[in-house]
Amino acid sequence: MTNCLRIIYCSTLTFFVSTAYAGPLSYFKKDGDTNWQYVANFSSAVLILLLTVTAICLFFSRRRAKRANFALQEISEALEQRVLERTATLGESNQLLKDEVAQHEKTSGLLLTSESYIKNILESMPSMLIGLNSSMNITQWNLCAEEITGVSNDYAVGKNLWEAYPTVTISQVQVKNVIRERKPTTIKHSQRGQYYFDITIYPLKDQLDTGVVILIDNVTQRTIAENSLIQRDKMSSMGELASTMAHDINIPIQAIFEDLSSIQKTLKPIDPNIQVTLKDATERANQASQIIRNLLDFSQSHDSKKRPESITNIMEHTLELATNALSEPTGLHFKDIKLEKDYEENLPALPCYRSELQQVFLSLLRHSCHALGNTEKEGFTPSIKIKISTGYDTLWVRIQHNGIGLTGDEQHEVFEPFFSDQLNPKKIETENRLSFSEFIITEHHQGQITVTSDINVGTTFHIQFDLLLLNKANS
Repeated sequence: MTNCLRIIYCSTLTFFVSTAYAGPLSYFKKDGDTNWQYVANFSSAVLILLLTVTAICLFFSRRRAKRANFALQEISEALEQRVLERTATLGESNQLLKDEVAQHEKTSGLLLTSESYIKNILESMPSMLIGLNSSMNITQWNLCAEEITGVSNDYAVGKNLWEAYPTVTISQVQVKNVIRERKPTTIKHSQRGQYYFDITIYPLKDQLDTGVVILIDNVTQRTIAENSLIQRDKMSSMGELASTMAHDINIPIQAIFEDLSSIQKTLKPIDPNIQVTLKDATERANQASQIIRNLLDFSQSHDSKKRPESITNIMEHTLELATNALSEPTGLHFKDIKLEKDYEENLPALPCYRSELQQVFLSLLRHSCHALGNTEKEGFTPSIKIKISTGYDTLWVRIQHNGIGLTGDEQHEVFEPFFSDQLNPKKIETENRLSFSEFIITEHHQGQITVTSDINVGTTFHIQFDLLLLNKANS
């Protein structure tokens, strides 16, 4: 349209320029008057010319518009096709995305369920479970670990194990050895008569950050039960052996009594020296007979349940037995030892196995007699002090002698079992070891037995019984 107007403008301008010099007004005059026919013809010609040009411009404009509309329609159809294709692709993508989101939600739910389940398992475990990474920092700290150590999970996780719980009984060297060797290891930790723990260190299989899992099992009850079964079997075997030996030994002892009695009747009156010899032989036969009776009592008196007993009565009976039975090759008889007794009045009854405590006291008195018999001091008077007292719901028994004491190594060995080893012989003889006595006190009576000694002063054995614990266990 702009081009048509431009053409009309140019044509009109050309016309006026061509007639400018001829006098435009003179063209429309004839004989001095206006020639309106010329004016009309000129106007018609100009109008026709303008309409023609306008028609031509409109034709070309319409043609261009038609082409543009056709192109736009093609573009629109192409866009619609692309939109349809994109919409279909987007629909498929949306469906895949929905399926993937649904699968992800399902997987996340399963992971959360599994994580919660595993966490519940770890929290419900009756054992301490501690996870460590390669830097020895804590990654897992379950509820049992919190309860036993008193250290919360929030405080422990992320910290070094020995910083968070300094009293742990394993070392960094042990953990590093497990990581390096890639093999689990188990460590036994116990305080005899109090607790038993199995500590197992497992290496993790993750190659990115190699760490370990430490599982600490409290096997106190199981160990005590196993030890009790083993000890019961031992006691049964010892009872059977003691009973058999007592009966077998009693036969020749009774024959010796009969022979001595027959000799005394036959040789009346006899020489005084022979009379002294026969009297000494009779006393020794009586001692052997007393030992046999105690063996029989020991083999028959063990009961499955503790009974309240007077500790002083048990001690007095043991002293009577020691007076009749104990003596040393050096010539020292137990009856020659000075005894000092200090018994507290109104002592409570002690739930115990009478025969076992009698065995313990007899072992301690035999150990004391041996030490006194091997003491060589000028003007030495062998003595044993026995003190029984109570304090803070605890019953104490102390047996002290002034004989040769124990060295530091011997104090450790005295409660250790005897093993025959000719390459590394133990210093303390088998009959003077007290491992069985310690087992009876700690395992069967939940007590404690310790020793304090000085090589030049003497030795004191300390036995402690928890009355509340024994009464509660026996109820």
